[in-house]
Amino acid sequence: MRRLALAAVVAALIAAATPARADGVDTLLVLAADVSRSIDDGEFELQRKGYAAALGDPRVLKAITGGPNQAIALSYVEWSGASEQKTVVDWTMIHDGEDAAVVASAILGAPRSFLARTSISEAIDFSSAHLAAAPIAAERKVVDISGDGTSNSGRPVTDARDEALARGITINGLAIINTKAGPGFFTHTQPPGGLPNYYKENVIGGPGAFLLVVENFETFSEAMTRKLISEIAGTLEKTRTAALRPF
Repeated sequence: MRRLALAAVVAALIAAATPARADGVDTLLVLAADVSRSIDDGEFELQRKGYAAALGDPRVLKAITGGPNQAIALSYVEWSGASEQKTVVDWTMIHDGEDAAVVASAILGAPRSFLARTSISEAIDFSSAHLAAAPIAAERKVVDISGDGTSNSGRPVTDARDEALARGITINGLAIINTKAGPGFFTHTQPPGGLPNYYKENVIGGPGAFLLVVENFETFSEAMTRKLISEIAGTLEKTRTAALRPF
């Protein structure tokens, strides 16, 4: 009996010394935003405002509260070249509009992280590691990659994608059609076959993965709203418009 009692005390001490993981969210979601040099300052601002507006949209909040746990955990990451990834907003549980407003404010208030090349592979690797280190548990783990061009830095993007999928992560894409980029970015933003096809073949994957195509930065907010609803609910909305179209 004394041995059992001692074992119980030791187990309790070990448990007390181990950082607790919070349970009870439906989805862990990394919003990974492209801030590479093909995105000018005006487009960057539209993208930031789009994320913030989407988080406060009543349709998104309804999707969050409609899940079994009525909560998600979200982190916002900005990325550019191979060694340029930054967590702008770390893991935050969102239960309601007040929580979402805090995240939106933090996104809008932070300075731009980078302005360099485009490494989708490193964005995926960084986001995968960020998910693994999350202090909150969830069955669904999603990385949301938004960008206006192909990966031109770092290791092959398909290698990073495949490793993430093997870890049970779903990667969704938001391909932004950037027709205003300078002449030097033409093959980057408009690759052979089109950017949506590039994302479909090289970036997205996993259970329920999908791609949305945004025809310009001005429609980013509505696209991100639809995307968040789909990611939180786990299914792509059927609504189609001329400017926002599932691929």
